[in-house]
Amino acid sequence: MAQNLKDLAGRLPSGPRGMGTALKLLLGAGAVAYGVRESVFTVEGGHRAIFFNRIGGVQQDTILAEGLHFRIPWFQYPIIYDIRARPRKISSPTGSKDLQMVNISLRVLSRPNAMELPSMYQRLGLDYEERVLPSIVNEVLKSVVAKFNASQLITQRAQVSLLIRRELTERAKDFSLILDDVAITELSFSREYTAAVEAKQVEALSKNPGYIKLRKIRAAQNISKTIATSQNRIFLTADNLVLNLQDESFTRGSDSLIKGKK
Repeated sequence: MAQNLKDLAGRLPSGPRGMGTALKLLLGAGAVAYGVRESVFTVEGGHRAIFFNRIGGVQQDTILAEGLHFRIPWFQYPIIYDIRARPRKISSPTGSKDLQMVNISLRVLSRPNAMELPSMYQRLGLDYEERVLPSIVNEVLKSVVAKFNASQLITQRAQVSLLIRRELTERAKDFSLILDDVAITELSFSREYTAAVEAKQVEALSKNPGYIKLRKIRAAQNISKTIATSQNRIFLTADNLVLNLQDESFTRGSDSLIKGKK
């Protein structure tokens, strides 16, 4: 670049002696300023940089910290990595031990290992998250979820989350990634399985005497609120209002269930 500026100055028409000297000094100062500008770069906070030179490739022994640094123009150029932890949500449908379909989502907080940036650049480049995280998360989720039944995934959620985190952290180390946090954000099942579970819960509650009494009390509360806010005058018996809580008929149905169980 400096040689090009000198050639340009030599082809300019000659004028007064002082003007030609000033022009050459100006061009020389511009060439120096350009060289200094191309020789300096800054690594921002939370970032690291590595060097790539046009002869030897990536310099394995050079990892630049935050601050001002120098390079040889054209011969070297920096590759800057953001080493701050970044969140990413990944969803994966998989199957449980009892062959139930499970939709599970993970929130992964990951960052690159700053000490292995040169080798990471050679293997994965700058878009390492897109290349690595979706595949290893799906792999670990399928292997861990397959060890538990659908009911165990709900009752032992903390154990499942811990096992996923442990295996995923070890798997990420193979790709120079550090996982600061792994958490299950969503765990749901197929519509058929959910409907079957709800039907069993309703059936179990309907056979519970306390549940029947509670439903009657709730119904009485709703009727009372409706009548209290109505502007019409209504005359109903306690039986119609389901307010006969002290009557023997209120507990007759539930008592029969208890006797039937005995």
